[in-house]
Amino acid sequence: MQLLRRLAAAFATTCGGALAFAGDAAAQMPHPWQMGFQAAHSPVQAEIESLHSLVLWIITLITLFVGALLIWVMVRFDSKRNPVASRTSHHTLLEIAWTVVPVLILAIIVIPSFRLVYFEDRTEHADMTIKVTGHQWYWEYTYPDHGNVDFTSYYVKDADLKPGQHRLLDVDNPLVLPVGKNIRIIETSGDVIHSFFIPSLGVQRYAIPGRTIETWVRIDKPGHYYGECNQICGTNHSFMPISIEAVAPADFDAWVQQAKTKFAANPPADPAKIAAADIHQ
Repeated sequence: MQLLRRLAAAFATTCGGALAFAGDAAAQMPHPWQMGFQAAHSPVQAEIESLHSLVLWIITLITLFVGALLIWVMVRFDSKRNPVASRTSHHTLLEIAWTVVPVLILAIIVIPSFRLVYFEDRTEHADMTIKVTGHQWYWEYTYPDHGNVDFTSYYVKDADLKPGQHRLLDVDNPLVLPVGKNIRIIETSGDVIHSFFIPSLGVQRYAIPGRTIETWVRIDKPGHYYGECNQICGTNHSFMPISIEAVAPADFDAWVQQAKTKFAANPPADPAKIAAADIHQ
């Protein structure tokens, strides 16, 4: 009975958590007991899911084939049916088959893999550029095509969370981007290696000190998209969420005009002073 009560309590907690997250349908974030990808909202992520499905089918077929082969061997060649074991030292056809077939399987996998690597690397016709700089432990965003608007983005502490905000996901200043535009993302770091990762958009690139690394994104619909720093970067690595607010192009233009005034009056603080401060809760 005690076990049943625990299972019922766990089920209720899971359902309650799922309903709580379902209230923000436009937000792309991890959910309790989620096993697969977040919904794809960019061409790159759609291609990633397509490649994943292809490889999953191939692995599944190989697993079923090997499993069936093992069962057949155990049944067909057990000691009762074969009290005297035979020995086969060489079989030309088998030698060719288990060399050629794996090569063909790898070719089927590697061709779309290389296509995806080049596809997600950069866009030839960017509508705008965003510079992302990782710091210990926050993000800095710069809009070079829009008057060099520049601001920092910190996670919202538990004590400051507002209704509807998500712990360790929401930030004070989200990265605002227009939907339907090819956006070039240039990444670098001001201190150690970080990683800019937004699962539902298929964006993941290292931010490395002294280097600029490029990728791109095209968001297909307005909404909130969440990510995290995906490279262990120090004590407060877990306090580097990424929050993207995707809006219509007209709304983005209006936001840019407001941001020029807002962030000009509140420029980013000195990174050296911020790094020296303890931002633990």
